[in-house]
Amino acid sequence: MAGLVAQVLGGGPGGHFAFVGRRREQRLLAAALRHPPAVVLVEGEAGVGKSRLVHQAGTDLAEGGWTVVTGYCHPLREPSPYGPVADSLRKLVVRLPEGTGPGGALAQLLTGQADPAAGPDTPGRRLAIVQAVRSLLDAAGPVVLVIEDLHWADEATRDLLLLLARDMPRQLSLLLTYRAEDLAPDTPALGAAYRHPPGTSGTTVPLAPLSRAEIAELAGSALGTAASPELCRVLHQRSDGLPLVAEEDLITLRERAGDRTHLPSATALASAEVPRGLREAVTERLAPLSAAGDAIVAAAAVLDLPATEELLADVAGLAREEGADGLTEALRASVLQEEGEGQYGFRHGLARQVAYERLAGPRRTALHRAAVEQLSRRTPVPLVQVAHHTLAAGDRRSWFRRAEEAANQATAVGDTGTATMLLQQILEQPGLAADLRSRAALALAVITVRRPDHHPANETVLRRILADPQLPRETRGEIRMGLALAVVNIAGDRAGIAELELAAEELKDRPERAARAMISLAMDEKAEPGRAQSWLELAEETVRRSSDEVIKTAALATRLTLLARRGDPAVWPMIDALAVQSEDIEVLWQDARARYNVGEIAIELGHPERAALLSAQSRHLAERAGNPAMVCGSELCLLRLDLLAGRWADLDERIAELVTGYPDYALVTAERRFLQGHLAYVRGQYTKALRQFTNAAAYGEKNYEVSVALRAAAGRAAVRLRQEAPGDGWAIAAPAVELVRRTGAWARATGLLPAAVAAALGDGRRTWAEELVAEAGEQLAGRDTPAGFAELHFCEGLLSTDPKTAAERFGEAAEGWQRIGRPYHAAEAREQQGLALVTAGPEQAARHLADARDACAALGATATAGRCQQALREHGLSTPPVPQARRGFGDQLSPREQEVVALLGQGATNHEIAAALVLSPRTVEQHVANALRKLGTSRKSLRAADGD
Repeated sequence: MAGLVAQVLGGGPGGHFAFVGRRREQRLLAAALRHPPAVVLVEGEAGVGKSRLVHQAGTDLAEGGWTVVTGYCHPLREPSPYGPVADSLRKLVVRLPEGTGPGGALAQLLTGQADPAAGPDTPGRRLAIVQAVRSLLDAAGPVVLVIEDLHWADEATRDLLLLLARDMPRQLSLLLTYRAEDLAPDTPALGAAYRHPPGTSGTTVPLAPLSRAEIAELAGSALGTAASPELCRVLHQRSDGLPLVAEEDLITLRERAGDRTHLPSATALASAEVPRGLREAVTERLAPLSAAGDAIVAAAAVLDLPATEELLADVAGLAREEGADGLTEALRASVLQEEGEGQYGFRHGLARQVAYERLAGPRRTALHRAAVEQLSRRTPVPLVQVAHHTLAAGDRRSWFRRAEEAANQATAVGDTGTATMLLQQILEQPGLAADLRSRAALALAVITVRRPDHHPANETVLRRILADPQLPRETRGEIRMGLALAVVNIAGDRAGIAELELAAEELKDRPERAARAMISLAMDEKAEPGRAQSWLELAEETVRRSSDEVIKTAALATRLTLLARRGDPAVWPMIDALAVQSEDIEVLWQDARARYNVGEIAIELGHPERAALLSAQSRHLAERAGNPAMVCGSELCLLRLDLLAGRWADLDERIAELVTGYPDYALVTAERRFLQGHLAYVRGQYTKALRQFTNAAAYGEKNYEVSVALRAAAGRAAVRLRQEAPGDGWAIAAPAVELVRRTGAWARATGLLPAAVAAALGDGRRTWAEELVAEAGEQLAGRDTPAGFAELHFCEGLLSTDPKTAAERFGEAAEGWQRIGRPYHAAEAREQQGLALVTAGPEQAARHLADARDACAALGATATAGRCQQALREHGLSTPPVPQARRGFGDQLSPREQEVVALLGQGATNHEIAAALVLSPRTVEQHVANALRKLGTSRKSLRAADGD
């Protein structure tokens, strides 16, 4: 039967069988990996052949001179951040030239000189490790870094891989495998949706089950002519096309190949019970094992992770020599396999499950107890594994303690995913002691505030805890405060304010914790007038004699925020003097909060330099303190500054990355709406702009701050004005003006006053407009708001009936906007200045309109540029003409056609393009037809390629 048995290829997954099918997937994988930098994801269900495909690709690349290193994620992982990456890099380091190895924190991580659980895995340390990993990979030449089973990765590993994927070393190809069904709902493989950055290739390769013909090819490689068509049909039916399940049957069949009379018939194979041959195949191979072999397999099934020969023998209760014999027997029977570096385990989790379920209850319990005993002797103790085996052994009392210890360790090293899993598991147990339930719920509440991605699932668990009437009042207050802070700060929902008030009452016997709730209540800008200030004063009085630096810094941060909101110039020396010298994470958190809040408000006030500095400082401190929401918020502030400064080139791509990186942070989506709305507005895409501002308004309605609501109202009103509906514009702006009056947010109503005044004038409400401008002037007196005064001058220009006075006011507005680095706003003011002087000073009018036109054209504000050019033409004003596109572009797009294509890609209609470029609809139709013909595409395809 020599031709019946295929050559055994040791070493890799599926190495005992021929590699069949997957030709297309193999080509895709090879093409992407051979053109670094590249990021390739292989997705498929358990047993579908991901590891075999990756192994085959790695073998091919290694033969071509590439270095391929692999790390593995495991389900019962210990809270050791970066473990899979560290495992793979250890294999890489030994191949590097002498003197080029890693140093610092990465060297300690790779060599084991420092226990990663010894101290907190701070964002600063994570950043240093990411940079070190990138440098190491960059120095290693062409490398393929493979991480298997990413669905089991810890957060630190996933974050490192995501950061690496967004800024790849030039000769690195990153290959990741995962099971979509084992990810949390709506969670991408890398924890955040990933888009290949410019210059990085890659693809996602989904693996489907093998076809009947491919299963037949697999069977033929193992059984030769004995693989009859009927037998192959049954193999495919039993395996559902999963290579792993088919191979388990084939191992049994091949072992009998020496005697054809013992090969089961297709009918006999088909009669086996589900799961599709796997259970029977594994059981049949286990049956002939000796007592030692059976004991080693049982120990491996219970341990559930690759284990050393010594650990397997100790758990099995065997002497060293007897354990070695049993392990050798299990390997020869293809029950276990070597997984590198002296670790042994099952070929697949499904096979382990069969072996585990085969164990009788008492024996299984005894083995779990043995696992607890042996694992507890390790240094450091793998607490997650110990907790798992303790519970599996039925010792719930000890499990509570061990699970809590493991959760605390995971939290300490930054693995909040493992901590969350353990805490939720604790809280789901019936009959939980009150003190443990309180501690677990409090720990979960802290994680909920710190990690937005854990908020939805944790909220469900914590709400159930809150409903327990036996919960101690102070514990209830702590949990309620954590939930409320997550709702307010992450979901951006003011509904959490009522919960904070309840929490403050429940915590009244713990003044410093109650003060924390009060400080958050003081941030509610939509509260009754004076209410926020009252909460702050009450909090400050509560902690006046406290030695708690955290709560004092929190109170100071809130006071600075309220001063900035009012445009009080006293805030600047106070924020400049804020120099907190502390390594306390909570103090750093509050310091970052102060700088972030004041920096964000500085944008609205018109202090871009201060805003940029404070936002950069808050981002740095938030990274050190491990506050991802504030890191994101600081990035948003910097993006807003670029938007106002006219630096629009890559804004949409940058904010899209933040949206995918922080999908649970509601403010990110709202800011993207504002950005897209503003860009659509200046390009004349008014329908799209209105939709974006309206979507942002929904967030503004529920948020506790007024700025989002005011900005959304300003945008919507401005759009309706351009759509020649001033009555609608006034109806939108008027309620927002009332919100300003009620909250006193005059210094920060950027964009609203001009839109409200223009809409009121267009709707015949001059008296209302005049009263509003007079009131704004009174309210802004003594406030430090350059943007507010520029807007006030603009509004005075709109109201003035004298052309020269109006022009002066618009000129003052333009100069004010220019001083604070807002070129588009300045250009709009110049446009109005020119229109005011059309009859009173035509030469000046022409100059101002031409300046506004040229500035807007340079920015890409095509609609405003077009309006200025149209005004110049309509009034017969002499000015240097706009350079005209030369004729005869052949198959190349003309400059005008390029403008049309850009607007088409953004979803603009022909009518909107005509308005934006100041062209007739007929001319636009011709440009559109010519451009699509030259590109060989359709309007729909063009828009899909550009993205909405």
